[in-house]
Amino acid sequence: MTTSPQVDIVYQLHALWNNGDLSRIATIYHPDFLAHWPGSSEPPHRSGFAGVEYGVERIRSAFPDWTETVLDTIEQYDRVVTRYVSTGTHEGPFWGIAPTGRKIRIEEMSIYRFQSGRIIEQWCLCDELARLRQLGVALPHE
Repeated sequence: MTTSPQVDIVYQLHALWNNGDLSRIATIYHPDFLAHWPGSSEPPHRSGFAGVEYGVERIRSAFPDWTETVLDTIEQYDRVVTRYVSTGTHEGPFWGIAPTGRKIRIEEMSIYRFQSGRIIEQWCLCDELARLRQLGVALPHE
């Protein structure tokens, strides 16, 4: 299957989060990058290369085996959307939660906007409640 350059870059983005190779940030993200995460995220907005680096280091220090598996990809104009599953083992502090050793699996969707061949903006939705339940800090389902 042939993919577009934009879709290829989004797959490179997911690979970066999977392997933590921060040297790839400038080839994937635009210098003026802005991320919008749910209001419950810490922090909900991140910008520039430093914002990406912070996010990757934060998630990979808490979940060293962090893996994002893309399930669906949609592209239109200057945007690419992915639906993906993120998994990892909680081995470091996360949101003030001490390591639990638990494996988590959360579903996510992101919209990526491109400018000058790189990702300049991202909107991400993830199931934060499922993550907290799996870490044992939120009430289980009734």
